[in-house]
Amino acid sequence: MQFVDELHRTIDVPRPPRRIVSLVPSITETLFAFGIGERVVGVTEYCTHPPDEVAKVVKVGGTKNPQLETILTLSPDLVIVNDEENRQEDFTWLSAHGVTLYVTAPRTVADGINMIEKLGSVLDCRTTSDPLVAHLHAVYDQVSNESAQHQRLRVFCPIWRKPWMAFNADTYADNMLWCCGGENVFRGNPDRYFSTTLEEVVALAPDVVVLPSEPYPFTTKHFEHLKPLVDTPAGQAGHFYCIDGMALCWYGPRIADGLEQLSQRFAYVRTTID
Repeated sequence: MQFVDELHRTIDVPRPPRRIVSLVPSITETLFAFGIGERVVGVTEYCTHPPDEVAKVVKVGGTKNPQLETILTLSPDLVIVNDEENRQEDFTWLSAHGVTLYVTAPRTVADGINMIEKLGSVLDCRTTSDPLVAHLHAVYDQVSNESAQHQRLRVFCPIWRKPWMAFNADTYADNMLWCCGGENVFRGNPDRYFSTTLEEVVALAPDVVVLPSEPYPFTTKHFEHLKPLVDTPAGQAGHFYCIDGMALCWYGPRIADGLEQLSQRFAYVRTTID
C-alpha cells in the first residue's frame, strides 16, 4: 500500500511490513509497545528500550553512523528514520539501494502523537497502537488545558555544556516545555540549536532551570556550574532540577511521561511563586 511519510514522500509499503529496521531509539521503543517486536530485525546501538527485547536484535551501528551494508544484509522491507536524528546522506544511500524509508519529523507533542497514529496504520497494527494513541491524547489534553490556566514559567533547558547549547521554538523539546506550562527562554532564537553563555541566560531571567539527562548526561553535580545564575529568579529560589531526558525528548510511549513529570514539576514551582 502507499503511504505519505512526514516529509510528504509517497512510499510503497508491504502489508504488513515483516522486516523492520529502526534507526530511531524512541521509535524502536514504540514498535515494541505496539507488540510487534518480532518484526524488528535491526536497531541502533542507542536503541536501549525495552532493554531485554532490544538486546536480542541485530545492532546496525549508531544513529549518525549506521552500518549501511549490514542493513542491506537484513533485507528490510521498511527502515524507519528521523529527519533530525539521522543523516540525509544515509537516507540517500539506502534509497539508492532500493530500501523503502519512512521518515518521521515531529516538531511538537501533537506531531509526536499523530506520528504514532500514522505508524499504526503503516505497520498494520491499529489494534495495539490505537489504545496508546487514545491514552496519549487524553494526557495531552488534560495537561495542556490545565497549564493554559496559569502564567507560564520562564525555563532555561540546556542540552549541552562546553559550550552551553540550547534550542528554539521549532523543536519537540520546546513544545513539550510549552505544553507543560513552561516558556523556553530561547524559543525566539533564529537557530534551532545553538551555543549560548550563562551571561546571556542571566539577562533572560529564568524562573526555573531544568537539566535533562540526555543528550548531555547532566546530573546534580552540574548545579555548581550554574553559579552565574544565582541572582536570577531560578537561582534565588533554588529552582534547579535534573529531569529525565527521555521524557523531554523521546516521542512514543514516553510522551505521557514527559507531560506528567514536567507539568507536575512546574506546578510545584508555581506554588512557591504564588
